[in-house]
Amino acid sequence: MINFDFVCPTKIIFGKGTENRVGEETKKYSKKVLFVYGSGSIKKTGLYDKVVKSLKDSEIGYIELSGVKPNPRLSLVYEGIKICKENGIDFILAVGGGSAIDTAKAIAVGALYEGDVWNFFLGKAEIEKALPVGVILTLAATGSEASDSAVITNEDGWYKKGIHSDLIRPQFAIMNPELLFTLPAYQTAAGAADIMAHIMERYFTNVRNVDLTDRLCEATLKTVINNVPKLIEDPTDYDARAEVMWAGTIAHNGLLDTGRIGDWASHRIEHELSAIYDIAHGAGLAIIFPAWMKYVYKHDLDRFVQFAVKVWDVDLTFTDREAIALEGIKRLETFFRSIGLPVTLKDANIPYDRFEEMADKCTSNGTATVGQFVKLGKDDIINIYNIAR
Repeated sequence: MINFDFVCPTKIIFGKGTENRVGEETKKYSKKVLFVYGSGSIKKTGLYDKVVKSLKDSEIGYIELSGVKPNPRLSLVYEGIKICKENGIDFILAVGGGSAIDTAKAIAVGALYEGDVWNFFLGKAEIEKALPVGVILTLAATGSEASDSAVITNEDGWYKKGIHSDLIRPQFAIMNPELLFTLPAYQTAAGAADIMAHIMERYFTNVRNVDLTDRLCEATLKTVINNVPKLIEDPTDYDARAEVMWAGTIAHNGLLDTGRIGDWASHRIEHELSAIYDIAHGAGLAIIFPAWMKYVYKHDLDRFVQFAVKVWDVDLTFTDREAIALEGIKRLETFFRSIGLPVTLKDANIPYDRFEEMADKCTSNGTATVGQFVKLGKDDIINIYNIAR
């Protein structure tokens, strides 16, 4: 286990009816906020009216910024920054899933910066301050409600990049599993794949003697695996929603990072898919992660055997150790397919003609590697895309 600092100051407000507390929580920080949300689903479900009533009851003024899309766009971030600067906004409230939250985080950073906010995503500037952010979560997936990260897509070239800073962790996250009852099965499934990917990025590490976080990772994965099929069958199963929703937060709030170094190659490789083809991030990860596993499993056969046995209950007497490892990967693919996700590029109708372009973007035109478990160059990434076909 390596040295670590663990900081997660986000206040979690979890349970039925908690969205009605948004006004009282927000007024601790501001009386004038930017209210960020998506395309209007929160109006159909009635959540919008509840948020507006709670803000008004707490005498909080707000300006709305709607139109957040999946794989959130830089252009809307620019719009939000402009609104904040022109109107003296000092708090941002995101209502939605990871796209709304990441948009809010990027605005929070850019609103206090005189340059182009994209500089932070390019590594040309360091985050030194940010407006506070609050969240009402409507999708269990990205874990952005308590994470130190945000990912934004720049339409100019379709580059998808992220930032990290404890300064962008939300001040509070309101999480009512009931708000997820109306989610389509595909969104539930894609969110589950995103959660599992966050855990697996951390699980596959070269750091030894990390038994505690290994067990936490395995338990969180099994919680998702056991409960998501229940939600596909009954989207209003509160207990299953609660389990998956909390797992999504734990998967990405930093706890499972402690004492270990994660990989993150699969995320980087997938970002090129969702940037260009606008596939749901979780669905893209369901395609890329098994392909990555097939490419790297021999690097640490023991860890892949552990994954197969502890997470997927593969019998240790299953022929030989390599067969056990491959069976674990197969069961991951089978699970993704069983909940309605693609596991190949063909399944997602993604063509095979831009592998080199995507690998170039992923590796800064072949000058960099991605991943920590196994460092991957441009040719490796092209090979993984080919395995994913």
